[in-house]
Amino acid sequence: MILAFGVLLLYVAVAYLLLPVLWTRYAYRHPALEDTPGITYAADGIPGDPLNVALIGAKAEIIRIMLAARWSPADPLTLRSCVEIAAATILERPYDDAPVSSLYLWGRKEDLAFEQPVGFDPRQRHHVRFWRSDKVDENGRHAWVGSATYDRSVGLSETTGQITHHIAADVDAERDHLFQDLEQTGDLAEMYIVNDFHKVREGRNGGGDPWQTDGKLYSGITVRGSP
Repeated sequence: MILAFGVLLLYVAVAYLLLPVLWTRYAYRHPALEDTPGITYAADGIPGDPLNVALIGAKAEIIRIMLAARWSPADPLTLRSCVEIAAATILERPYDDAPVSSLYLWGRKEDLAFEQPVGFDPRQRHHVRFWRSDKVDENGRHAWVGSATYDRSVGLSETTGQITHHIAADVDAERDHLFQDLEQTGDLAEMYIVNDFHKVREGRNGGGDPWQTDGKLYSGITVRGSP
């Protein structure tokens, strides 16, 4: 009798609680994530950093939640900003909104870029680039697909010989770090994981840096701001 009651409780939990939650998470998967490439590209067509995150919402909502998570918008990549980051690197002084090099997705460079400094050395930082998809979900919201990586040092690119930041190979750790910060803001309405987003789970970016992933893409829906 007790066993039968336990089986009944298990059935109710799975049929009426667990499965609806899983279905809701699947239903919220943004259509832009169905056919998004797994990696970005440099301007010359060389493969860049892998994609591993996505946020769904309006541009103002993306900016708001990133600022709340204590990530700073990156400066535009100009001659002046390049000189500033070079000086900061040599003198080991902070540059919290240092520029990031441009990468391309869907034929265009990133729409938004944010970073988070590590100590006072601009050679090391957390950073993420976002590209807005053209597709919208049933609520008319765009997906902002991103690449979150950790800059571990500055050196010469193995492919071009240019000065560049070198990323850490474990891109999943940076993905996890970003979403830990986002969850603490209270501005995520929902978070879900896209399994097997990456079929190829290791490679090298345009600077010759190796990367590896478990294949998952973390996605979050932002809380709508006030009109």
